[in-house]
Amino acid sequence: MNVSHTIVRRTAATASVVLAFGALSALPATASGGGGVEHRGNCSMNADWKLKAKADNGRIEVEAEVDSNKAGQTWTWRILHNGGVSARGTATTQPPSGSFQVRRLLVNAAGTDQIGFRSTNPASGETCSGSLRF
Repeated sequence: MNVSHTIVRRTAATASVVLAFGALSALPATASGGGGVEHRGNCSMNADWKLKAKADNGRIEVEAEVDSNKAGQTWTWRILHNGGVSARGTATTQPPSGSFQVRRLLVNAAGTDQIGFRSTNPASGETCSGSLRF
């Protein structure tokens, strides 16, 4: 094999790796093989939200958090799974961080699961919402 064929093959192999990596990084955030997914965002006023999902013995462990930096606030929340309400409740932000956290185990449906979280502070009207695919 001459040198020009070797360079062409190496260049083609490098291009294939770059294209494959680019295609993978363009996919939506999902998890497989026990990995987890995490999304974060800002609420409608000053608070922030975080939503995480990971595999747990054939189920999906979902953790949602709202951080308002103000202890003693009451928030209503709900976790959505594939379009339906899977869990709901009320939580109070705790000192010292002024946040609350909710954890639930969901059924791991066939294919990609769509998980959402929505929380509202009735006193201020602030809302937080986020979603991810697992």
